[in-house]
Amino acid sequence: MSKKQPANAPAPAPAPTAALPGRLTAAAALTALEGLALAGLGIYMLFVGIAGDPDSPQQAETGGITLLALAALPLVAARGLRLGRRWSRGPALITQLMALPVAWTLYSTGGAMIAAAVALAVAAVAVVALLVNPTATEALGIGPGEQAR
Repeated sequence: MSKKQPANAPAPAPAPTAALPGRLTAAAALTALEGLALAGLGIYMLFVGIAGDPDSPQQAETGGITLLALAALPLVAARGLRLGRRWSRGPALITQLMALPVAWTLYSTGGAMIAAAVALAVAAVAVVALLVNPTATEALGIGPGEQAR
C-alpha cells in the first residue's frame, strides 16, 4: 500500500497556534483604544474645519488630517499585537512614549483636561508595563535567547 493521499483528499489541518497571553491582548486593546480616540478627534477636527466656524479652518483641517495619519500607527500596532507579530511591539511602545508628553501637556493645561491627562498617562504606562512583561515578550518571540529574525 502506498502512503500517498489521493488528489482529492482534504489537506491536513494546520497545528493549532498557542493562544496569546492576556497581557498581550490587553496591550492590543488599549493601543487600539488610543488609536480610535485619535481617529475620532481627527474626524471631529475635520468636521469643525469644514462645517463649523473655527478661528482657522485651514488649521483645523490640517490638524484633523494629521491626527488621522497619527491614528494609523497605534491601530496597525494593535492589530499586529493581536496577531502576535513581533514587529508590532516597537510601534506600540513608540506610541506610548509619545503619549506621555501629551499627557503632561494636557495636565499642565488644567481644568477638565486633567482627567484626560490622567487617563492617557495611566493607559500609556499600563501598555508599556504589559509589553515589557516577560510573558508578552515570549509570546512575541522576543527574548534574550532569541536570534534576530
